[in-house]
Amino acid sequence: MPKSSSSAVDKALDLIEALARSDRPQRLSELADEVGLHRATAYRVLLDLVRRGWVLRTDDHYLLGAAALQLSHSAARNSLVAVGRPVLEALSERTDMMVNLQVLEADRSRVIDVVRPRRLEMINHLRDEMLPVHRFAGPVALVAQLDEDTRRPYLRPAEEAGHPLAGPGGLLADIERAERTGYAFERGRAEQLVASVSRAVLSAKGWPVCALTLVGLDAEFDEPQLGDLKRQLRDATDALQDALTSLSATPARADSA
Repeated sequence: MPKSSSSAVDKALDLIEALARSDRPQRLSELADEVGLHRATAYRVLLDLVRRGWVLRTDDHYLLGAAALQLSHSAARNSLVAVGRPVLEALSERTDMMVNLQVLEADRSRVIDVVRPRRLEMINHLRDEMLPVHRFAGPVALVAQLDEDTRRPYLRPAEEAGHPLAGPGGLLADIERAERTGYAFERGRAEQLVASVSRAVLSAKGWPVCALTLVGLDAEFDEPQLGDLKRQLRDATDALQDALTSLSATPARADSA
C-alpha cells in the first residue's frame, strides 16, 4: 500500500536508494511500486531530483544522476577498487601491460584505478579521467552491454564530436562487435601508437558493473599476441566477477527488532 506519512526527504531518499540498488535503469511504475508511492507522487519527486542532478532521465527510464555518482565516487574507490586491485596487479604482471578499471557514469566512463608497468610510463594513465565511447575501448565494452535505449546518452558525445555512428567504421558497428564478441578493441584513436582491449564485468542480471582494459603499444596487439591478451583478460574479468558475486552474496546482519 502506498506510504502516506513519509516526509519529502524520505520519499526522495527512498527513490535514490531504489535506483542505487538496481542494476538497470528503472521505469516510473517500477520505482513507485518498489518504494510504495503513488505514481503521481513519485513523478513529482523525480522531477525535482532530475532538476538537481541526483537522477538522470533517459526516455521513460531513470538512473542515478551525476550528483549521486559524484557522492558515490569515494565509495566506489573504497569497495570496487579494493576488490579489483589484486586482479589488476596480477593481470598487469602476467601481460606486462597497463591495466585500468572503469565504471559508467552519466554519458562516459571513468577510470577509477590503474596499474602501469614502468616500461609504459610514457602512456597517459588517465586515472580519474572521463572517457567518451568513440575514442576508448573501455566505454565501448561497457555500453555494448546496455539495451538500445540506455545507450543513447553515451552516443551523444560522439555525435557532438562529429564521429560517425553508422557504417562499417562507425561507433554502432564497434558497439555491435563488442556485444557479439565480448571484447572492445581500439588502436590509435586516443593516442598514436597505443592500443587497448577491454571486457566488461557483469552483474548476475547482466548489467555492466565495470570494465577491465589492457593498454599497451600498438605493435604488441597484433595476432597472435591479441588472442593471448584476450584470454588473459577473460580470465581476469571472470575472477573479478566471481569476487564481486561472492561479496554481494555475503549475508547481511539482520536488523534488530
